[in-house]
Formats: sequence, structure tokens, C-alpha cells
Amino acid sequence: MNTKLNFDDWDSSISQPAASATTHSPTQSVANIGTSLAPINAQDKRIVNGQADINQLAPFKYPWAWEFFLNANKNHWTPLEVSMAQDVHDYQHKLTSAERHVFENVLAYLTTSDILAMRNIGLAVMEKMSAPELQIYQARQVYEEALHTWTYQHCIETLGIDQQEIYNRYRVIPALHGKIALANRRLERVMRSDFDLRDRDNLHEFALSYLFFAGIFEGCWFYNGFTPIFALQRRGLMKGTAEQLQYIMRDEVLHCAFGIRVVRELLKEENLTLDPVQVKQLWEEAEAAESAYAQYILREPILGYNANLHSAQFRFIANRRARQLGLAEPFPGAENLLPWLDEQANMRKEKNFFETRVTEYQSGGGLSWD
Repeated sequence: MNTKLNFDDWDSSISQPAASATTHSPTQSVANIGTSLAPINAQDKRIVNGQADINQLAPFKYPWAWEFFLNANKNHWTPLEVSMAQDVHDYQHKLTSAERHVFENVLAYLTTSDILAMRNIGLAVMEKMSAPELQIYQARQVYEEALHTWTYQHCIETLGIDQQEIYNRYRVIPALHGKIALANRRLERVMRSDFDLRDRDNLHEFALSYLFFAGIFEGCWFYNGFTPIFALQRRGLMKGTAEQLQYIMRDEVLHCAFGIRVVRELLKEENLTLDPVQVKQLWEEAEAAESAYAQYILREPILGYNANLHSAQFRFIANRRARQLGLAEPFPGAENLLPWLDEQANMRKEKNFFETRVTEYQSGGGLSWD
């Protein structure tokens, strides 16, 4: 079957009015134009439940949201720009069985998580924002989550990993399924389009869910989740995959920072106080799920990295996120056992121009987290 598109025919066909279409005279069209509306005051905008015009971008009430959008566009890349040739050799000939187990299960978790993140932003969060400068950054975020999913798929495909098997791991392996199930439980109700944020209880649930998503799911689980592969990279292994994760991490840095800023502004704007008991439960559930995940993916330690290190670093990062949210630290005394992790968000590369495309981007990856 010939599926070639003839764009000349296509253009001519769409330029012709349909036979059944009703034609209107200019006089009729003018008569159907509505009356004018009052101008919008930017101060009438709100994060949710706003009464301003969602289609009117400026003047900004939240100029920081527009800055996030501008900064996000400085970290533009695709997975095809990074060479994976050495990774193929490493995966087939250099990784131990324990290292391959870690590598594959990190990818198995991430592939599902970024799709979940994409759907949550697109269906639960962006749709409920009532200021366009917030929505525009989140539209970019939806694209970035799709790009991240493409990146994991590119790695899986390039390395020849069984796609049927690896994409099903989050369903059949309890330690992977536990994190996804917890995220679904925390996010599923607020994903509904009929979730009324004028109800104060619903508004509290939305704020708590967004805190979980931005501060824990992206700010802790993602931020800490790349670390096992970065540990391989530090030993000269799987450097192509790790480089791609560095680009993803720089996106996630901005996602987390944006979400935390939105939560703080929302609580202030709505004069809303989060229930400390429910917040405490969030951290405890997240820590339990992360520890079970670490015990599985690192059931055998790899050189320079083990399950205890992974869980301890989660607790340190969780304290950081809590401080940024203006909340009490959930794990007092947790120490930074992996100071090199923050360096991964500040990628600095020098490459031979004749060997590879230069992929040194401007980035918001140098954000201060404290």
C-alpha cells in the first residue's frame, strides 16, 4: 500500500470549504462577536482557583515561574547526541553480575517513574494551575519527562536488553512495585479533573500530594536514584548512560525546585497549614520504600557503593528537601556520605571536537540547594 503523503493534494483539500459547511456573511460574523471584557489585574492571579484570564500571560504575578521556563530551555539535548559505544562493551564484557543487576533495575524503575511523572504533571498539576506562567513551565516539564523516557528506552535498546522483561519488572518485583504503588496511591485522587480545590480538605490533599511529588518523588527518589549508575561512572564504567542521566538530573533539579516553590507559595497564598502527622507519614513511607528498593538492587554491594549508603543518602537528601519546604527535618543527624553526588548536576566536559559533537550546555544545574 502506498502511504506516501502528497502535500500538494493535502494543502488543496484543506483549503476547500466542505460542501455542507454553512457560509456566513461579514455582517453575520460581526453580529456574533461578543461584548468586550474588563482588563485583568495581574494581582488577581492565583496558583489555583484564580479568577484571572488563564490565556493572559503577562504581566506576571509569578515571574520566577517564567525564569524557570527560560532556564529549562538552556538544558536542551536528545539521547542520540551521546555515544553509547563504550557502554555496549562495558555491559557485555566488564560489568559483574551484581553490577548488571544494579544497572538493569535502576533503568527498570526509572522507565516507569518518568511516565508516571509525565502523567501527574499533565493530568493532575498543570490542569489545576490557574496562572499561565506556571502552566508554561509545566508544559516544558511534561516534554522533559517524555524525553527522559526516550533516553531510558534508547539505553535499553542500544544495550540489547530484553524490553518485555525489563519493562515488566516494576510489576513483578515487590521492591520496585512498592515505590510505584506508593506514588500511585499518593497521586491518583488529585489526578481527577473533577477534584474540587475550592474544598479546603481537597486543597490540603492537593498540597500534600504535590509536596510528595516534588519533594520526595522527584527531589529524593530521582535525585538519589541515579547514584548507583554514577558510582559505576566514577570507576570508568557505563559513562554514556551516566552522562545522559546527568542531563536528566539537571532537569530534575529544576523540577524539584519549581515544585517546592509552588508548594510554599500555595500554602502562603491559601493560608494553609499542612498536618504534621500526615507529613511525617509521607517521609516514613518514602524512606521505607526506598530502603526496600536499595536492599533489592544492591543485594550484593558493588565496589564503592552499597544499600546502606543508598538509604543513608536518601535520609540526608530528605532533610534538605524538608528545609527547603520550611518543614522540620524528618531524619535529624543524617549525614552527607556521598558529597560527590551534587557534582553530577554540574556537568563539565571537555571533548575532542573531531571525535564527538560538543554537548556542553548552559544549565540551571548549578542551583544552590541550601
